Order: sequence, then C-alpha cells, then structure tokens
Amino acid sequence: MRTLPIVDPGDRDAAQRIDAACREVGFFAVPLDASLHPLRDEVITIATEFFALPEAEKANVSMAVGGTAWRGWFPLGGELTSGVPDRKEGYYYGAQLPPDPRPMHGPNIWPTRPAAMERAVTAWMAAMEALGQRLLRLMAHGLQQPSDLFQHGLTAQPTELFRIFRYPPHPTGDTNTWGVAEHTDYGLLTLLATDGTPGLEVNSHGEWIPAPTDADLVICNLGDMLDRLTGGRYRSTPHRVRNHAIRDRYSLPYFLDPGWDAVVEPLTFDDEFQVSAAHQARWDKANLSEISGTYGTWLTAKVGKVFPALANKVRS
Repeated sequence: MRTLPIVDPGDRDAAQRIDAACREVGFFAVPLDASLHPLRDEVITIATEFFALPEAEKANVSMAVGGTAWRGWFPLGGELTSGVPDRKEGYYYGAQLPPDPRPMHGPNIWPTRPAAMERAVTAWMAAMEALGQRLLRLMAHGLQQPSDLFQHGLTAQPTELFRIFRYPPHPTGDTNTWGVAEHTDYGLLTLLATDGTPGLEVNSHGEWIPAPTDADLVICNLGDMLDRLTGGRYRSTPHRVRNHAIRDRYSLPYFLDPGWDAVVEPLTFDDEFQVSAAHQARWDKANLSEISGTYGTWLTAKVGKVFPALANKVRS
C-alpha cells in the first residue's frame, strides 16, 4: 500500500526530499521533536477534559461569543464542508491579538477549565510556527529560491490559525457523512499532530491512501496559496477524515498562512514546468490562477462557507 514520505528536517537531503514530496503528492511527515511529546500529550489531555464538559459550560466560550474573530468552541456538526455538517467537535484559536474589526482578528477566548488550556495551546502554537518556518525555508531551497522567500513577505506577520478537533467514532454503516469531507486547505502549510487514531486519508493521483498514524509524526500538507505561488509545482492535495475506531480521534491542525494583507503572486521559474491535467481538475472546480486580492479576502470567503452564521455577522 502506498504511504506518505517521512522526512527528517535535519537530514542533509531534507530540502530535496521535501521538494519531491511537494511535487508528487503535497503531503509528507516529519518526526515530532521528542522534547515536544509531553506538550502534545498535555494539549490532547486538556482537549479531552474540555470536550467532556457539559454543553452549557462549553457554550460560554462558543464561537458565537468569539464573534467575528472566529475563536472558540463549536459543537458536533457545527462546521460545514461543502455545505454538509462535519461529524466533529472543535475549538478555534488564532494569534493573540487586540480587538480588531477585521474578521479572524482579536483575542482568543479561554474556558475557566481546564485552567491550563491557554498556557499549553500558546506554547504549542509557538512550537508549530517555528517548525513551519523551518520547513518553509527548506521548501524555498528546494525551489532554488532565496531561503527567506516566505519569511521576507508572505509570513513576516503570518496568519496563524490552530484547531483542536474531536472526531467521535463514525456510526456503523454510515457512508454518507464524514468527520470532514474532501477538501483542500486554504493557505501555505498545515502541520497536523494527532493522538495516533487513524482516519485521515489523502487523495494521491486518484487513490485514497491512509496517512501515517504514528503520534510521534507531524503530518504536513500544502494549501491552495502554496499551490498558487508555485504555479502548481507544489500540490494542494484533497484529503478527508472518517473515524472508524471505537474511540474518539483527536487532531491538532496548525495553519501557517500568508499575512492578512499579503497578495500571493506566482513565482517565475527558469524551466518549463507544466501542470498536469489531473492536477488542474480540482475537487471543487476552482481555478487557483484566477485568485486575486489579499489573502485575507480569500480566507474570509472560504471560512464564511464553513460558518455561514458568523459570516453573516461580518457582512452586516
């Protein structure tokens, strides 16, 4: 069975191997530094404790309370993919910012319990940004671009988003719904840690393959903006989740995206790379070459489809 490549960022050939993975499938995995294993375990334990609370208590920090900052808790079925409710419960976080009228800007909201959530989540996000920036430098090297290609403009002040998701066991015989249905991510780079429960599948050249389930790996995948930036050399690959285990599945996706006001324009390369027809036929029929304007405009439109009620607040 095909699987995703595993690359140690410290290897001498890491840039070349990551470059090959980005061109071939748009997914790869890297080992999670052993020093971060306890923090990962703590974040998952805190998430387990929070999601076990009564819904009335969780509602005190719901996304409705977070408002247009798009921060806080949402219940099972509270997020949509392609207009269909996902079978997952979650909590949204972002960079800690002062109040701001722009969507997805502002402070995080934290529950009274577990009291350690703010400290643990903040530390995890900082660790994932550092890892993400390291991987972006390796990608720049693989693309034969300056090492600060991404840091110089696109991620000097990145849009940082973090989620904690709980996927309950999928109902037996239910083939119509998903934990999260087929989709691609919106930005540059996603870093996903999990509790090791299987469920994530990646569409590699028309074949759905399971992602590695080792909890000591971070699954990395590329978003639509990296696909656009590279003119399709690097692939924004569809993926989906369905939890067939008998226990809850916990996932910790961190998104390192362009700055809110950044405009993503395709790079110019010396060779004559051609995007394959299979890659052009996206799952959502979107043409990434037609994207214009700032990343914030693109992201607001995308997230507005996931949470339409909150999007109406932004437009009102």
